[in-house]
Amino acid sequence: MSVIQPIIGTPDLARLRDFYAGVFGATEVFRTPEKGRVFYLGLRIGDSDLGLVAEKAGGPSKRYALSIEVESVDDLLPLVEKHGGTVQPPNDMPWGQRVAHAEDPDGNLVNLTQNL
Repeated sequence: MSVIQPIIGTPDLARLRDFYAGVFGATEVFRTPEKGRVFYLGLRIGDSDLGLVAEKAGGPSKRYALSIEVESVDDLLPLVEKHGGTVQPPNDMPWGQRVAHAEDPDGNLVNLTQNL
């Protein structure tokens, strides 16, 4: 498990699980409870952990941005849209990264970064 783990609250665990699995290859490594309506999902992306926790629909959001380093920003943009997210065109930054700002299906900001 990672020392620091981002956790995203969502009213639709399955939708966000499918997004992070479809775009970034996330695999489910933990769930609670093991049977019945899931409250928490632990996902693994590469050597990092991401948590998804069930929230009530329409409740206050505690969203934040994830920055995920990828091999090719441009190759992932179609996957983001295919799995229900939105994207803005990527830009090459002066510090040597290609960056695209995307949102997952819940509107959480996901920065896709690629070292140039």
